[in-house]
Amino acid sequence: MQRLFNLQDRLLVATPMEVIRKCGMDINWNARMLSIRGPKGIGKSTLILQYIRQHYKDGDRTVLYCSLDNNYFADHSILDLAESFYLIGGKHLFLDEIHKYPHWSRELKEIYDSYPDMRIVISGSSLLELQQGEADLSRRCINHDFQGLSFREYLQFYKGIDLPASPLDQMLTDPFPFIRQVYQACKPMAYFDEYLAHGYYPYFEGNEIDYYSAINTVVRYIIDDELPRICKVELENTRKIRALMNILAASEPYEVDISRMSVQSGLQRKTILAYLNYLSDAKLVNLLYSDYVNVKKMQKPDKIYIENTNMLHALATHPIKEGTLRETFAINHLAFNHSVEYGKQKGDFVVDGKYTIEVGGASKTKKQIAGVPNAYILADDIEFPWENKLPLWLIGFLY
Repeated sequence: MQRLFNLQDRLLVATPMEVIRKCGMDINWNARMLSIRGPKGIGKSTLILQYIRQHYKDGDRTVLYCSLDNNYFADHSILDLAESFYLIGGKHLFLDEIHKYPHWSRELKEIYDSYPDMRIVISGSSLLELQQGEADLSRRCINHDFQGLSFREYLQFYKGIDLPASPLDQMLTDPFPFIRQVYQACKPMAYFDEYLAHGYYPYFEGNEIDYYSAINTVVRYIIDDELPRICKVELENTRKIRALMNILAASEPYEVDISRMSVQSGLQRKTILAYLNYLSDAKLVNLLYSDYVNVKKMQKPDKIYIENTNMLHALATHPIKEGTLRETFAINHLAFNHSVEYGKQKGDFVVDGKYTIEVGGASKTKKQIAGVPNAYILADDIEFPWENKLPLWLIGFLY
């Protein structure tokens, strides 16, 4: 136990506090059991350690942070850890990389039931593993999804420019006050292309080759290791799934033609639909449906996007289509805290069942959304709004 506390102390001392993500403040840290889920490398461990530094005094032994990939757990169980921690007055247990520990969900269920006054926070990078295990924790665990840096957070993290987030309703209906505040701090368009290329993950160090290699490594691990192990995907199909991802990265956003995708990837229709859902669960793609509320399992999505623009850059083997880049950015930011459906008849997206959004370049006209109430254009390469035409970069400040 002392060894774990010593390791925690070293980690806390080394944890930077200059930039603390606002979305971490929205988490219900007082929940009896909380799961923080998100892709590898987006800062979950740092978020947890920052919370401990903010809310506990140095040397406080009522709180304990452990990473389950530590060799300590090769011959110690988390059940034994919880018991020992509880007996010395432990109140708040943080278990990071929980998916690295076998049978984690069953033991957590027992810990939850045995120590009613202990709060437990778990975190992990294997979204597929977490979703599978959390079935044992239904009605016990509150899930909080965490994703990469928004454009706003990129400015804070990489450029030292600290600006507030803004709700979507205010952005769309009364954008000028917020845009004025942004322009008093910086010229956002000077940084927007950088963000689209290498601003989503908080580990870019100036070398795009290394950065994209790290992203590709994560993608390949999910496809080559997690999908066969967790979802029982046949090993010979992993190469075809990677080919499918490359097809998506090279394509314009289009209404999904499963028959065409089947020919291009060499996978059967039913198999493609299953694999697309796995890729969505793993946060490698975003699937868009025209009726999100009534979506059925194995239903064909209307549009498919690579999850974020940095991943799109990492996977692309040909020049990226501008339309693909714009829409990938838009769906990534809008879908984080809002429901987004495919517009189908009018516009690209319908947000929260209320707003119709069309995405395009500076020359985009109102033709596609003519006569549609609460309809807006998000246009790239413009600085200021004109009527219902707003800068695309603006929704980068939603979180």
